[in-house]
Amino acid sequence: MKKIVMTVCAVCFFSGCAAIQKAPVAIATYDFSQQSASHQNPKTFQTQKKSLLITDATVPTWLDSTAIHYRLRYHNPAQSYSYASSRWIAPPAAMLTSKIRDRIITDTQGQVIKSNTIANADYTLHIDLDELVQVFDTPDDSHGMIAIRVSLIERSTRRILAQSDFKAQQESSSANAEGAVFALSAASDQLIDELIEWLALQLPPNAAPAKRHH
Repeated sequence: MKKIVMTVCAVCFFSGCAAIQKAPVAIATYDFSQQSASHQNPKTFQTQKKSLLITDATVPTWLDSTAIHYRLRYHNPAQSYSYASSRWIAPPAAMLTSKIRDRIITDTQGQVIKSNTIANADYTLHIDLDELVQVFDTPDDSHGMIAIRVSLIERSTRRILAQSDFKAQQESSSANAEGAVFALSAASDQLIDELIEWLALQLPPNAAPAKRHH
């Protein structure tokens, strides 16, 4: 009888644990949507007949994941945290590279090559993604910040034509992952606007056609 009572108690105990066990938290996933309308005046590359290979952006180890990162500047600005129940749908470097390619194709008349296996490009744009994070200045105020370094390389000579650092930031609409996504999406639009302006100035113009003599 004692064994039966103990068995019943054990079953009730484990059943109770199962009943109060929390259900798994759903993971929210986000993409780089275009939040701003700042790119309404497309810039035409002077090298319309020349091609540009945009390589996949490189990133530091801590950014090579789908985590949405944030920093607490008011507490410990050197430490990076990530949201437990929110993720990017793909690593930030892949999303930013894709967005840069799409914007250059849409906003310019430059020929963009996505892979070196397809064709030989005249120029290469190398991108280093150094920062993509939500920064909290106070517990309630934050902004999204993106920082990249780019190098424009002439393929035939392997010569670096130009290098530049770009940084953009936008205020977050809320102190959470959704606010981080909105701010970083808008900051990426701003950064790409500046990158396209820079490229239009840095890419050499086509040589003028030779005049025919009659």
